[in-house]
Amino acid sequence: MEKVKTRFAPSPTGYLHVGGARTALFSWLYARHCGGTFVLRIEDTDRERSTQPAIDAILESMQWLRLNWDEGPYYQTKRYDRYREVIDQLLAEGKAYKCYCSKERLETLRNEQKEKGLKPRYDGHCRDDHSEHSPDEPYVVRFRNPDTGVVAFDDMVKGHIEFQNSELDDFIIQRSDGSLTYNFCVVVDDYDMGITHVIRGDDHVNNTPRQINLYRALGVKEPVFGHVAMILGDDGNKLSKRHGAVSVMQYREEGYLPEALVNYLVRLGWSHGDQEIFSVPEMIELFTPEQINKSASSFNTKKLQWLNAHYMKTLPREEVATELKWHLGRLGIDTDKVEGPALELVVKNYCERAHTLKEMAEKARCYFEDIKEYDAAGVKKWIKENSVEILKDSLETLQAIPAAEWQAATIDKALEGVAAKHEVGMAKVGQPLRLAMTGTPSSPGIGDTMELVGRERAFKRIEQAIAAFSQK
Repeated sequence: MEKVKTRFAPSPTGYLHVGGARTALFSWLYARHCGGTFVLRIEDTDRERSTQPAIDAILESMQWLRLNWDEGPYYQTKRYDRYREVIDQLLAEGKAYKCYCSKERLETLRNEQKEKGLKPRYDGHCRDDHSEHSPDEPYVVRFRNPDTGVVAFDDMVKGHIEFQNSELDDFIIQRSDGSLTYNFCVVVDDYDMGITHVIRGDDHVNNTPRQINLYRALGVKEPVFGHVAMILGDDGNKLSKRHGAVSVMQYREEGYLPEALVNYLVRLGWSHGDQEIFSVPEMIELFTPEQINKSASSFNTKKLQWLNAHYMKTLPREEVATELKWHLGRLGIDTDKVEGPALELVVKNYCERAHTLKEMAEKARCYFEDIKEYDAAGVKKWIKENSVEILKDSLETLQAIPAAEWQAATIDKALEGVAAKHEVGMAKVGQPLRLAMTGTPSSPGIGDTMELVGRERAFKRIEQAIAAFSQK
């Protein structure tokens, strides 16, 4: 049995968007499901629009999603000699020909066909006769498409599809400047790289019969195709920037975990019963292209947020902490160089109090930076006449706790004693201390918060708050 080999072949004319990421995921999963090989190919023949930053962003996105490739990345711009070799072969065998038609002639032909209600297509003017042209005139190379018959293929997603050859024209495979076209390069690449299965967006369905005819002209077997329907936004329109994040790395910047995005993407158009949450091993075991929906999928941001919250709470804390470190870095906080708590402890205390890692990082920055100001509304609500005295008593009581016992439970017990001494509820002790520790009246339990701040820093922050609130 032939070993399965799939590929993901993005064009680096922009960042990797969610539609492309889903295609990459489906191709990767099918290769892994079958024990096959997954290839990454960068289709960078569009030199005007392809950029190195876009290539870097694609590679970064794939690595962040952990869609590791077995071969590549291959670059089309490094394969021009091979493409020209195949062009020469097709010309020599009469399966392609030079076309000297001017842009003006082609425009006139297109307009005449439109006026007659015909589908615009090349009329084969240069197919067999070049007598009116000199060899040194500019030309393109066209593939000689069969005139008759049917191109049929069994799509893994859409089922049986047929096209009449009479509906297809002799498409260009080499432009007048010598550059090559997508439909040509992709066939040569997929053949040379031994690709057996191609999963891609259904905007390529109309390219497929042309590519199949080219495979057959080269005398080689075409891969099995599977065309996946597009992704729509929450409002039912094609997913675009107005729906929010579109590129994969934007989702990272907004605080989503890769596990959440991968889990969300696999359910965009594929399902296994009513199951919503899948580990990667489960996805690999269960995924088959035949279960992909034929109709378009709608992006649901709330469901992605729900999945993100789930993974923030259930993943090993060290994994979440790795992403949190990246987000703190974006805030200018290098946790390797500044004083602060273990990130796993931050995750433990904030995984239920934040919906995204971006939000968690914002809430946690107070543990790595000095308190520069206090929340005005919190101060107004919680700092009363006796608050400074309570803070002073709290400091004296907390200083009696040995460093080895600086833990949430011990801290809470000590502060309960302060509340009892002043005959007030715990809120009148805890809230001024929260303001002292974080600058806001909102944080995890006061014992947990002070454990995160650390013993000596906690004492300094209480002293700073006493000075600030005494002035009030």
